[in-house]
Amino acid sequence: MRVLLVLLQLLVSAAAVGQRLPVLNRLNLAGLYQTQQHAVAEARREGDSLRLYVRLPSSSGLYSPRQPLRVVAWANYDARQPVWQDTVRQRGPQHRDPEQPVWIDFCVPAAALQSAKLLAVWPSTAIPDSPGAAAWLVLTPEVLNRPFVLTDSSNQPLLRRYLLANEVVQVDCYGPDRPATLRRFADDFAPALPPHTNPAVQGPSSRTLSAREVTELRAGQWLRIAEPGLYTLQVANAAPMGLLVQPPLFPEMRTATELIEPLRYLSTTAERERLLRADSPKRAVDLFWLRAAADQQPVARQLIRTFYGRVADANRLFSAHKPGWMTDRGLLYVVLGPPERVLRTSTEERWEYLDPVQGGPYVFRPKPSTFATEYYELVRRPEYEWLWFRAVEQWRKGLTVPQGAAR
Repeated sequence: MRVLLVLLQLLVSAAAVGQRLPVLNRLNLAGLYQTQQHAVAEARREGDSLRLYVRLPSSSGLYSPRQPLRVVAWANYDARQPVWQDTVRQRGPQHRDPEQPVWIDFCVPAAALQSAKLLAVWPSTAIPDSPGAAAWLVLTPEVLNRPFVLTDSSNQPLLRRYLLANEVVQVDCYGPDRPATLRRFADDFAPALPPHTNPAVQGPSSRTLSAREVTELRAGQWLRIAEPGLYTLQVANAAPMGLLVQPPLFPEMRTATELIEPLRYLSTTAERERLLRADSPKRAVDLFWLRAAADQQPVARQLIRTFYGRVADANRLFSAHKPGWMTDRGLLYVVLGPPERVLRTSTEERWEYLDPVQGGPYVFRPKPSTFATEYYELVRRPEYEWLWFRAVEQWRKGLTVPQGAAR
């Protein structure tokens, strides 16, 4: 029996090594934007190594203990061949809770990644464009040299770029504790404009920010930020990490103001003002959706679940210097839904929908910043206007509900 297990492991390893690598700019990355939990990764520099922290979702069913992982790095999305690849064999426990995500960490040589801009990790038996299968990490100089990760009260890496107000986290730094600086910035950013907006009236897409508050601390200590806002955390001379601090229930929206704000994508300014001035703004929001559903309560409830479910998902996926629903990708995600096809090259990300009501394709250009290495801005075009108003009309007529919803 032992011999058979060894042979099986050798066969799996051989299959992993011989697995054909995908052509990156032909990969459909829509799985990254589906509602189910997907794999994510973070990195910390440790001397001449880069430690990778990977979380694989429990729902993927693609990973088993001691199964090899493929680790592949490319120079860019248009590269035909990787600059480096390896197979990592884990020595983790044989048994685990199948309902819990799989946590894995391991080191790779930092020198091998100096010319790489993108890294992916996936179970050896999966293909990396399977939803939830691959964890993707953009390798900027800041990521390659950052000596810390943020961990939660269970000492697990957060693997997200937003914090909750009063959430307790630790600045887990490699090596001796070092001085750290927390800076707070203005966070008065506007939500995304419709996709047909004339770029000339948008104003500048970037601006220089000056710190309003500066707090000195030390890496290794527990950190609690009480006030929501936009921050950076810098350890010693390393590049700062952007942090968006949000109310405790984020990414969900629960207060009246929070529920009304995303409705700007479906309503007029006058309608939003009436909602905000109402004696009971939350009841006014319910009536907004009930009118859209032609007074059919089951449909209204489904519209609310769909709309605010997308808002929460956009917050999880796209939050950067502002909540995810306010970004360009969040705008399309909330109103049009998750794209069926996502293609990336070195110069753009393209979203495609199969339903002609949603139109497209929609093209985004990368605009990385301190607060998000994967931030993208939509290329706005006047021909989107008819498509956009038709999509909004679908919401306002109660037609944007999943198949099978009660009517």
